[in-house]
Amino acid sequence: MRRPAWSSRPVGVGCGGVVATLSPSVKMSHTLAARQPDRTPGARPIGVRTGGFAVSHNQTTFLFDLDGTLVDSVYHHVLAWQEALETEGIELSVWRIHRKIGMSGGLFTNMLLRETGLKIDAERIDRLRRLHNEAYNRRCSTVRPLPGARELLSHLTRTGIPWAIATSGRMETAGPVLETLGVDLRGIPVITRDQVKYAKPDPDLFLTAAARLGVDIESASIVGDSVWDMLASRRARALGIGLLSGGYGREELERAGAYRVYEDPAELLKFIDEVGGRT
Repeated sequence: MRRPAWSSRPVGVGCGGVVATLSPSVKMSHTLAARQPDRTPGARPIGVRTGGFAVSHNQTTFLFDLDGTLVDSVYHHVLAWQEALETEGIELSVWRIHRKIGMSGGLFTNMLLRETGLKIDAERIDRLRRLHNEAYNRRCSTVRPLPGARELLSHLTRTGIPWAIATSGRMETAGPVLETLGVDLRGIPVITRDQVKYAKPDPDLFLTAAARLGVDIESASIVGDSVWDMLASRRARALGIGLLSGGYGREELERAGAYRVYEDPAELLKFIDEVGGRT
């Protein structure tokens, strides 16, 4: 399948590590921006639709995870974590790291303690996170949108179905991949780890995303590639839709709470009507 072209619009953080943070006024106005007409001539970026989103109380909305759900970046994160751990003298098999991608940093630290027996203090945690970010940013230029990701988001925008992104990553690592998707931060809420107290499997990221859209979380469908996404969807009382594109199996996702499982965003778009994606 032909991969979507990269967006030429600079958004968030570049691979060179330059951080473009959002001002408080922009962060607080995501919902309003999503409802404003696009007054810019020419083509509209993903997430800005003339007339805005008309959200009814029971209308289906979609809340997306990012890594492994919309972009093919899971294994980039795995290798970045392996490099960071080895720099700190911590040996951990790649498959064990993969099983923890998408969970909160606190749980990841607890996992390290259980599986290595090492004491992981706050200073070491910060150092590991910095090393991971540096290693990931060196790899991020090869991250691509998953098949059908841009088309899926464009379809939702075009048909007036609200959507948002909620990721356990921080903006410093999420920025480059948001750029590849062409997501317009003026019109679409993007909730990162920096903005909530607890990450997955706690539901805070998705609850915040729903609040930014101004919708009831119980009318939302949470789309993710990991068991941590599905556990968070259950705790939020939303519907969980699993994708196989992050490396977890169908049975694992279903046991964690997914009521539908698709291969990737392209297959989800093909069957979008069976998960309430109708106008």
